[in-house]
Amino acid sequence: MLQPLIEVVLLIAAGLLLYRFHRQMLAGLKRFDARNRARRVQEIHDRGDALAHFRHTLARAEEQVEPVSEIVVTDERTATDVTRYLFEGEQFQSRADAERVRADKVRALARKFYMELPAALAARRGDGRLN
Repeated sequence: MLQPLIEVVLLIAAGLLLYRFHRQMLAGLKRFDARNRARRVQEIHDRGDALAHFRHTLARAEEQVEPVSEIVVTDERTATDVTRYLFEGEQFQSRADAERVRADKVRALARKFYMELPAALAARRGDGRLN
């Protein structure tokens, strides 16, 4: 007797929630669709690009490295607040210095991938020879 009433109330509540948040959900779906379309277009362009593999490797390596963050610290000499840039626990005076160290780290990761690639391909085949 009470169960149909509870089901109707839950259905109405779900409908109200859906109505309340439908714009945000549709906006999220549109962003997802736009990213997916851009990815598919990029894949089509990459088929004819000889350097696409390097670009993708650098992008994956960049995802593995933390970004440079900005912090405010007190200067030891003047006792005023100054902006410093933090990368992997090390403070830098300028963003350019921190970004240069970050770029070096990204390149090192990508280089390591390419150095390990022949061994990985050989292990994949099983007989020690490259494909």
